Amino acid sequence: MIENKLKKILKAGGTAVGTMVCDTRTPGIAQALAVAGFDFFILDTEHGSYSLETVSDMMVTARLAGITPIVRVPDHEYPFIARTMDAGALGIMAPRIKTQAQVEKIVRCVKYPPIGERGMNAARTNTDYRGVKLSEYAAKANAETMVIAQIETREAVEDIDNILSVPGVDAALMGPTDLSMSLGTQDLAHPKVAEYIQKTLDGAKRRGIPCGTHTADMENLKSWRDKGMKLLLYNYDFGFILSGGAAAVKELK
Repeated sequence: MIENKLKKILKAGGTAVGTMVCDTRTPGIAQALAVAGFDFFILDTEHGSYSLETVSDMMVTARLAGITPIVRVPDHEYPFIARTMDAGALGIMAPRIKTQAQVEKIVRCVKYPPIGERGMNAARTNTDYRGVKLSEYAAKANAETMVIAQIETREAVEDIDNILSVPGVDAALMGPTDLSMSLGTQDLAHPKVAEYIQKTLDGAKRRGIPCGTHTADMENLKSWRDKGMKLLLYNYDFGFILSGGAAAVKELK
C-alpha cells in the first residue's frame, strides 16, 4: 500500500494544494498535475461522465506519478464507494452531506474491518497488483485511505461538530456553490455564504480536522488559507484551459 501524500501533509499540519478534474479523460492529466506540483486532485464522478474503467486508469497513473488521487463519488451507497476504492482511489469525497449518520455510513464503506465493512480486494489496482498479507494490508489501507466530507448544505454547517466528530473523517471541504443555494441565494459573494464557511472552519478547528474550500478565485482562496484553511482546491481542468487560452488570445490579438 503506497503512502498517501495528501494525508501525510495534512496530518503534519501542512497546506495541500489540489484541483478538480471534471472533463479530461486521459490518464495523462494525473501525471501532468504531478509535474505541475499539485499534491492531489479530485476526480469528479458526481457531475463528470466517467466510466469506472476510466477512473481506474486515472488512479493507476496518479499512484505511479506520486500525486494523491481522490474521487468525488456520486452517492453514499456502498457500490459507488467500494468499487471506487478498489479501482485505486486513495480516498473519496462525499457530496451533499447533511447528517452524522450519513458520514458514519460513508466511513464504513471506505474502511476495512474492524473500523468499517468494506469487502476485501487484494492484488489489484488498490494494491498496485502486489501480493499482500491481508491483515497487514487492511491495517495499512485503513491508515492511508481518506474520507473527505463535502460541506455544502445548511444542515451540515449547522451540525458541523457532530458531523466532524465521526472517527475516520480526515477533512472537510466546502462546496460554496451548492451551499449558497442551500442558503437561499445564488450569490457566492453573499455575506451569509462567508458566514457559513467560517462556521465550518471554526468547527473543524475545534475538532482538529483540516478544512478547505474549492474556488477558481485565487484571492478568495488565499484569504481562506490565511484564515487557517489547509485543503486548497483551486479551479478545475478545463478552467485552466479556458483562462489560459483566453489570456493568450487577448494578448495576441
